[in-house]
This record gives sequence, C-alpha cells and structure tokens, in this order.
Amino acid sequence: MDKVQLRARGKQILANFSTKEKNEVEQKLAEHLFHSMIFKQASTIGITISQNNEWSTASIIEKAWKEGKRVTVPKCDPGPKHLHFHRLDSFDQLETVYFGLQEPDPSQCAHVNREKIDMIVVPGLVFDIHGYRIGYGGGFYDRYLSGYEGKTVALASKEQVVKSLPHDKFDIPVNHLITEDGYVF
Repeated sequence: MDKVQLRARGKQILANFSTKEKNEVEQKLAEHLFHSMIFKQASTIGITISQNNEWSTASIIEKAWKEGKRVTVPKCDPGPKHLHFHRLDSFDQLETVYFGLQEPDPSQCAHVNREKIDMIVVPGLVFDIHGYRIGYGGGFYDRYLSGYEGKTVALASKEQVVKSLPHDKFDIPVNHLITEDGYVF
C-alpha cells in the first residue's frame, strides 16, 4: 500500500471504534503514558488538541497541568506548513481555526522554543515498529521534528501498528510507541 491508501486505512480504523471501545483504548493509552519515564521526567510537553476522530488528548493535558507540567500545543502556519508551539494554561485560550481545528490563541499564549519542550506526543494514523508514521499528509511534524532533540512518543491502537511503512529521507520516526497493550518501544 502507498501512503494515500495507508492514510485512508488509518482513518477507517479510527472510525470503526464504537464510543465505548474508543473510551477504553484512550484510558489505557493515557495510563501507559502516565506510567512511562518519558512522561514522568518531562517538565514541558508538546501535544495537539485532538479532534473527535482522534484519540482524545484532554485527559493527558489535564493530568500534565495537575502535575505542574507546562503544556504546549501547536499552532499551524499553513503557508510554509510550519508548527509553532505555544504554552496553554487553560482550554479557554484556544481558538477554532480552519477545518475546525482548535489551536492556541497567540494573543493569549506565549510561544515556546522547541529546545524548551522535553517531550512531544506526535499524532498519526498508522505507525510501524520502527517509529515511522503516516500522518495527515501535511508534513508539519516532520518539519518540526527535524530540528527537535527531545523525546517523541506516539499513542496508537494496536490496530494502527504495522510491521513496516514506506518512508522518505525527510520522515522522522518517533522514539517511543504506546498502544493499549503498553509500551511497544
């Protein structure tokens, strides 16, 4: 399968989960993340604001706040396809932008340089056992991660994990992958 077909497959996998199944997987993903050393050691995390068709990130953000961690979320610059992470202290600091995405309002949220972020939860649709991923096709994360030296982790159902994915030289694999069964690597 090529990337387009794999992307469509990943979207279909997520769409096939019932609400109950989705909630159960989300809870397990979050618990495994919370027990990981990368989460425990991170004082500043980067994470997206999930949409309905993705694994929810709200409980992760709330847990990070409760533990006194700084939470940063990306703001997309669609022209050059760049991400800029901003500190988020409240869900009230979000604004709805194109395609219904929720992003930080830069007038309320300070920009945070990538070297200040200890761990980034990287979204995706399909992952392989080497850390490569198929995302939504914009290349935003690969551009951002090319200069990032912190830890990266992805959260996925075991149904989203395959043995190998096609990848290009500019694709950046994640350091860690967690499924509902626990740590893959």
